[in-house]
Amino acid sequence: MKRSQSGFTLIEIAIVLVIIGLLLGGVLKGQELINSAKVKNLAADFKNVPLYIYGYQDKFRALPGDDTLAASHVAGTPAATTTNSGNGLINGDWNSNDPTVESIVFWQHVRLAGFAAGSTTIPGSIANDQDPYLPQNAVGGRIGIESGSATPPIANLKGSFIICSSHILGKFAKQLDTTMDDGVQSTGSIMITADTTGSVTAQTRTAGTAPAASTTVDDSSLYTVCMGV
Repeated sequence: MKRSQSGFTLIEIAIVLVIIGLLLGGVLKGQELINSAKVKNLAADFKNVPLYIYGYQDKFRALPGDDTLAASHVAGTPAATTTNSGNGLINGDWNSNDPTVESIVFWQHVRLAGFAAGSTTIPGSIANDQDPYLPQNAVGGRIGIESGSATPPIANLKGSFIICSSHILGKFAKQLDTTMDDGVQSTGSIMITADTTGSVTAQTRTAGTAPAASTTVDDSSLYTVCMGV
């Protein structure tokens, strides 16, 4: 007596493999779109901050954070917490934890002026980069600005103003550099350096000593990206 054997035919197996391939392709494409959106958001931060500066200067003839007449220009500015020297510079490091320096007050001024969204209440102290007052990028890192100086956030980075964004995966950092600059992480207007911690002291500098730009960038490691404008 003949026994009938059941099993998959080659055609059925081929169909299953095609379906699996399509599913994997869809997942990978979806991830690619998500990653692309993150890079676009990160790039938008670097493009928007200069607009805040120029918009504020055009409206008030002063530099946000450094505006000595901020109390009359943007109602609600608590003068007691501002240093605004009026010297045409944004004093203080981009990642400072001192709530009275101009690089921190900058965000209050541009928000009160209606150029940016976010809290307008400067905290009495800043414990870490996740403080609700501080602006965050699309990957949960900190965004900051300072004036160009002899000791920039990354050695040899030039610019009247320097914008930095932290906690960025290497693969995104490289894409940002390629999209917005020369694609070389240690030259040009955009440079990349290792992001050692998520604290406000991640890039504490002493006079004449700045973190070096990374000569190689690992896709899965975290970095701080800075741009001179």
